[in-house]
Amino acid sequence: MRKISEEKLALERVRLEGMREFENKYSELAYIAGLDEAGRGPLAGPVVAAAVILPKDIFLPFLNDSKKVTEKRRDVLFDEIKQNAIAYGIGIASNTLIDEINILQATYEAMREAINALSTCPDILLVDAIHIPGIDIRQVGIVKGDAKSVNIAAASIIAKVTRDRLMAEYDKIYPEYGFASNKGYGTAAHIAALKEYGPCEIHRKSFIGNFVSE
Repeated sequence: MRKISEEKLALERVRLEGMREFENKYSELAYIAGLDEAGRGPLAGPVVAAAVILPKDIFLPFLNDSKKVTEKRRDVLFDEIKQNAIAYGIGIASNTLIDEINILQATYEAMREAINALSTCPDILLVDAIHIPGIDIRQVGIVKGDAKSVNIAAASIIAKVTRDRLMAEYDKIYPEYGFASNKGYGTAAHIAALKEYGPCEIHRKSFIGNFVSE
């Protein structure tokens, strides 16, 4: 159990209440799910989506958009979200699927998979900025939603940690690319390795044309 001062807890309660804008707006609904993804931009690896339904009265100190949280904090929150959520689901679209149908359509597919993996059907989906086709559940797209919804922030944590851990496993298979540190993003070292060794099985062919030839 993390030891947090009363002052910090009080500040966190205020901050998190500010991230419940849309949960409060739709408070008459029983189950509100947040949806987010990780990995749309990298040159390698899958895109991962997560859907999360948190209890309405939950208090998770330091919950935030995954990009604003340290790796250590993300790992703690990942476990807390999984332990406390009413339901969560994860969807993964491979680099092969990304190449076949493009990154946006693959992201939609991962999101649909995450929604379908929920053990409880949500009454509404709060989605970070986009609208997912092929879903009958009511959706609300929210620009910068991971700062305005605790459920979207929780989904961003689940998606990010899941994907980062997958990339750490891929690093063991393809150590020359540094996937454990760059997570497949186009860092200078990653691009240099790509040019030296060529692409591996998890590189997105549709993303790497500027760096390597067929």
